[in-house]
Amino acid sequence: MSLDAAIPPDGDGEPDEPSESGRVVVSAEGVSKKFRLFKERNQTLKAAVLRGHRLVADDFWALRDVSFDVHEGETFGLIGENGSGKSTMLKCLTKILRPDEGRVAVEGKISALLELGAGFHPELTGRENVFLNGAILGLGQKELRRRFDDIVDFAGIGAFIDEPVKNYSSGMYIRLGFSVAINVDPDVLLVDEVLAVGDEAFQRKCNEKFADLRSQGKTIVLVSHGMGGVQNLCDRVAWFEHGRLKKIGEPREVIEAYVGNVHVDRSLDSEGHHRWGSGEARVSRVELLDHRGQRTTQVHSGDPVTLRIHYDIDEPIERPVFGIAFHTLEGFLLNGTNSREAHCVPEKLTGRGHVDIRFNPFRLLPATYDIHVALVDYSLLHQYDYRQNVLRFDVVRGHTRSGEAGWVSLGEVWQIGDLTSEA
Repeated sequence: MSLDAAIPPDGDGEPDEPSESGRVVVSAEGVSKKFRLFKERNQTLKAAVLRGHRLVADDFWALRDVSFDVHEGETFGLIGENGSGKSTMLKCLTKILRPDEGRVAVEGKISALLELGAGFHPELTGRENVFLNGAILGLGQKELRRRFDDIVDFAGIGAFIDEPVKNYSSGMYIRLGFSVAINVDPDVLLVDEVLAVGDEAFQRKCNEKFADLRSQGKTIVLVSHGMGGVQNLCDRVAWFEHGRLKKIGEPREVIEAYVGNVHVDRSLDSEGHHRWGSGEARVSRVELLDHRGQRTTQVHSGDPVTLRIHYDIDEPIERPVFGIAFHTLEGFLLNGTNSREAHCVPEKLTGRGHVDIRFNPFRLLPATYDIHVALVDYSLLHQYDYRQNVLRFDVVRGHTRSGEAGWVSLGEVWQIGDLTSEA
């Protein structure tokens, strides 16, 4: 698929030219949308009279002059920080919101996964809500009856389908709403942050369904904060910043520009979100050191990197073991290891000190990651201290190959043998 050139950093630029891969089915031309932010409201009649009925408000532009095209069969991602205008753009495409300036156009049957189960009535059963929600999404009764078993099977509701949805768990409620919307068989699917609904088994079913829709040539526009999913699913990505289109292009290129731009100068000594253990030995601090030995929360892939774990032990502990784990922001475990596996276990440890784990080269690819650390006994069964999400850090492009996808660079060596010449 040919890729459009990136829009300049100021967001100005002509709309995308149609690619050779298909006609344009989703189009935004100079779209701007504003909301009124009220500073003071007239809470009483007296206040209204004293102010002359005037309301004090400012205009907030959620979108400013946004233009892009999405081609038939393309999966197009919208990324950016909270409040950057992504969801507002999606609501303009679905006609939930009307732009104040510019125009949007979408060809074909649309299905929007915005607020799952938003059309459900709590007093009605799951069965009744399937027909109600399906009708809202444009399916006739005959078509809904034909698809009903597939919808229920996909949601995994089973015998609860004839129970009022007010008795459903939040997971059941979301799964049924997702199942109805995804089985509408749309030409264009608009998705807002619902790629991680339900448990792990249901997420796998959702990912398979998205893969099926892509293979069928459906057009998908999705909003997500999960950079891994965006990179794996999307053909092109648009980066929004403060209501403007900052950049548009190939997923890895745009995601790396976005991650590098929004790097946060995070607290280097912050407490982890979750912590437990018996407390005789503690992990007092965790640091990431770059190739110069400087504390940082942003490193380059392929550079030498050191993870330093500071400990504080009250009484001597025999053969303590340190463990580390790297996770994506979505919670996927990328790697977990410990000092026992590395045959680096002291006979006894007490007082204060630190443990260094060196990576040369550091093989994680550009993204944002969380680190968990643990201090346990030699059997790995007793936890002195476990700190979850103790350090968050960013990896930006370094010495790894630019075309690599996924989370880790394996550093493989390729070799091609010519059997013809050998003969």
